[in-house]
Amino acid sequence: MDPITLQAGLGFGLVSVGLLFLLLVVVTLWQSFEIVDAYEKKALTVFGEYRKLLEPGINLIPPFVSRTYAFDMRTQTLDVPRQEAITRDNSPVTADAVVYIKVMDAKKAFLEVDDYKKAVSNLAQTTLRAVLGDMELDDTLNKRQEINAKIRKELDEPTDEWGIRVESVEVREVNPSKDVQQAMEQQTSAERRRRAMILEAQGERRSAVEQAEGDKQSNIIRAQGEKQSQILEAQGDAISTVLRARSAESMGERAIIERGMETLEEIGKGESTTFVLPQELTSLVGRYGKALSGSDVQDMEGLDGKEFDDDTRKMLGLDDIDEILGQIEESAEMDVEELEKEAEAVKAGDAGADIKSADEVIQEMDEEPVEGDVETERES
Repeated sequence: MDPITLQAGLGFGLVSVGLLFLLLVVVTLWQSFEIVDAYEKKALTVFGEYRKLLEPGINLIPPFVSRTYAFDMRTQTLDVPRQEAITRDNSPVTADAVVYIKVMDAKKAFLEVDDYKKAVSNLAQTTLRAVLGDMELDDTLNKRQEINAKIRKELDEPTDEWGIRVESVEVREVNPSKDVQQAMEQQTSAERRRRAMILEAQGERRSAVEQAEGDKQSNIIRAQGEKQSQILEAQGDAISTVLRARSAESMGERAIIERGMETLEEIGKGESTTFVLPQELTSLVGRYGKALSGSDVQDMEGLDGKEFDDDTRKMLGLDDIDEILGQIEESAEMDVEELEKEAEAVKAGDAGADIKSADEVIQEMDEEPVEGDVETERES
């Protein structure tokens, strides 16, 4: 073999060996370092033996004979597939849920359970079916928080042994079967119709009550007006009587004279020529002549108009004519417009109208003093 060729081959071999050694060194260095992210921890095994947990950062490990297993230390979400269950009252339902877990001890999660996510998911499925089976249908639909609490309580004990903490369980949907849903819809519809009928009946009853109350208040106001009208009419009659009595008092003497003259006229029509006249009639003729001619005839007693005595004047109210007339005028000035407004408010069903009850109105009217009783109050 040519020495030059041999030398070239030997040099190529040395270069190859050097490259292989360099590559081996690089690979060894690469295998000697393990980078752990900030949100995880890694379990280290050497020749299959558990050594320790690698903390976040760069960790030095034996090359070629080591293996690492990563564990996410953040809160993780596990979907529980839809499960079918039979409730206590034999109603089929389907439900699914979401479980939130967190690895608290990566060593237990590595050594105590094969796949902690799969294990927690399967445990949550069986627990969900068991919890739904212990409840009635209405409770499964209404007591969602109670279902969540029961599932979480059932998961806590076994997951603690795996180094896993169940932070929360949320049941997303609980659906009964189609037949049960149709029956529930019919029940809901019937309940709504029943409530609508009840509300309608209550509205009609309230309307009737309000209308009756309005009619009652209108009748009260009408009765009050009629009573006031009767009082005014009675007062008018009393005043008319008093005025007629006063007129009779003022015209009493003239009426007597005229009556006497009519008597003389009747006497004069007789055939007799001799007449015997009483003294009172003679005095009457003299007074009448004086009244007609203004002559100076001697006044005589006995035909003066008689004055009413005190009891009669008090009974007729002659001394209180002006006061009674003033009271009638004051009563006549009643606020008719206010009464009409109150009546309109009652008819319109205005609950804020200041309307008194029948008993209150009658009591107030009975307590009001009647104008004819003015003298009685004065005497008291």
